[in-house]
Amino acid sequence: MAMGLQVSLRGLSGLVLLLCGLPWAEGGKVLVIPTEGSHWLSMRTIVRELHTRGHETVVLAPDVSVYIKEDDFFTLKSYAVPYTKEEYGHNLLSLLQMFFENEYSVTMFLSNMELMKNISAFYVRTCTSLLYNTGLIQHLNSSSYEVVLTDPVYPCGALLAKYLNIPAVFLLRFIPSDVEFEAAQCPSPPSYVPRLFTRNSDRMSFLERVKNILYNLPFKIVFYFSYTPYESLASELLQREVSFMEIFSHASIWLLRFDFVFEYPRPIMPNMFFVGGMNCVVRKPLSQVCIRYFAKVCSTNVGFLMSSF
Repeated sequence: MAMGLQVSLRGLSGLVLLLCGLPWAEGGKVLVIPTEGSHWLSMRTIVRELHTRGHETVVLAPDVSVYIKEDDFFTLKSYAVPYTKEEYGHNLLSLLQMFFENEYSVTMFLSNMELMKNISAFYVRTCTSLLYNTGLIQHLNSSSYEVVLTDPVYPCGALLAKYLNIPAVFLLRFIPSDVEFEAAQCPSPPSYVPRLFTRNSDRMSFLERVKNILYNLPFKIVFYFSYTPYESLASELLQREVSFMEIFSHASIWLLRFDFVFEYPRPIMPNMFFVGGMNCVVRKPLSQVCIRYFAKVCSTNVGFLMSSF
């Protein structure tokens, strides 16, 4: 009896040691640097899901933020900026009016170049306030975050991730001039991949291919004026020459907010994932009346199609 008990205890001790040696699945620490407006609505869905899965999420936003408010599934950390909430709201409203009151095209960007330069300068000031907040940066450095989730349309999150040397996950719809594909070293041949706003398909004539190439040039101008200031900020912060492409290349994973079903075929890198539609409201199941109706319609159409052969 004593011998049996001794064997059992040895077995139990071995089991305990084995369990101690196994890797445990634990929640990680995620630093979230969102972009104001509708971009935050998509990111908020991911933040909620991260919380559900046991991860600790901290959202970093200006103290004058309009849409980013504290909630029970994340911790909000604010930082001071050199302007009032009214000024911030005015700039945000100007940007929204540009997008929603004009036809979404390359002409819209070019005709509002001055506005975009002003808004870009405004966001650069915001980023400068964050990156030169010594106390906050020291706190972030010591907090052992495992990943930064950010929207690179506002590149400050990408720059901060590189500065802190933390892996970055980018969530975005698009950036002017297809910079995201260039940064990810993803092939994007203009002869086959239709550019944004061209309304070309993936089967283009010679003239459409020429248009596809030329159409991207104005976006490069927009990109230059809007994003080049971040290169200077990054170079100053990292004490060396830094290109914008280097900042964007820091991304470990790209979450693309569009659905492959609605896109033309194009090359995609292994670290790119389609997440379109994730922020859509979850609908209620169809009622039994609707289900019976659609079943009847489908069966009738199938019968009609079969009888026509």
